[in-house]
Amino acid sequence: MMAAFGRGAGRGGGTNDGRVYVGNLPSSVREKDLEDLFFRYGRIRSVDIKNQRGVIPFAFVEFEDPRDAEDAVFGRNGYDFGDCRLRVEFPRSVRGRGGGMGGSRGRFGPPSRRSDFRVIVTGLPPSGSWQDLKDHMREAGDVCYADVQKDGTGVVEFLRKEDMDYAVRKLDDSKFRSHEGETSYIRVQPDRVAAYLRSRSRSPSRNRWSPYASRGSPRYSPPPRLYR
Repeated sequence: MMAAFGRGAGRGGGTNDGRVYVGNLPSSVREKDLEDLFFRYGRIRSVDIKNQRGVIPFAFVEFEDPRDAEDAVFGRNGYDFGDCRLRVEFPRSVRGRGGGMGGSRGRFGPPSRRSDFRVIVTGLPPSGSWQDLKDHMREAGDVCYADVQKDGTGVVEFLRKEDMDYAVRKLDDSKFRSHEGETSYIRVQPDRVAAYLRSRSRSPSRNRWSPYASRGSPRYSPPPRLYR
């Protein structure tokens, strides 16, 4: 099944070129330190550290996908790295193009990293990673969180409800390909608990205690697999 949005076309795609500026680094910083710090946001193309005598070290980290650079800026700017508080932002040449902090995200504000617009994905191949899942589901819109478990189950959260709805309509039974070339047809279903919480939050009794209120862990016990 082909999705309507090709990779790189995105909705309201940003204007950055995949690079981020990382300032206020410690003098002992190594390339591996930055790879460990940023690998969770996407595949890194290169790390270029500028460490000259008399100047506080800084670096440029380049991601393969510009949207991963946006995630890195929102996730690591202000992060405490040892005794240093990092400055992570787009290089000035990118910030000056009028793109703000990256296309559609400038309209909606920084992603919260977690969202109630959540789907459960089943049937992933053994080599499917969270990054593979994030890349696949971006066909539907802006993904703010993705995780994969060993049993081939994943969870994906979107910034907007319409993106979640699109994923359920168009990516259910879609062909998934991992970075190692394994393929499978996946099921994409809305998370019933998240939908329940959204409905409760809109009801007059939203301030009452709920047994679901404590569910916020990245680890999930997925609902039984649904068959049509």
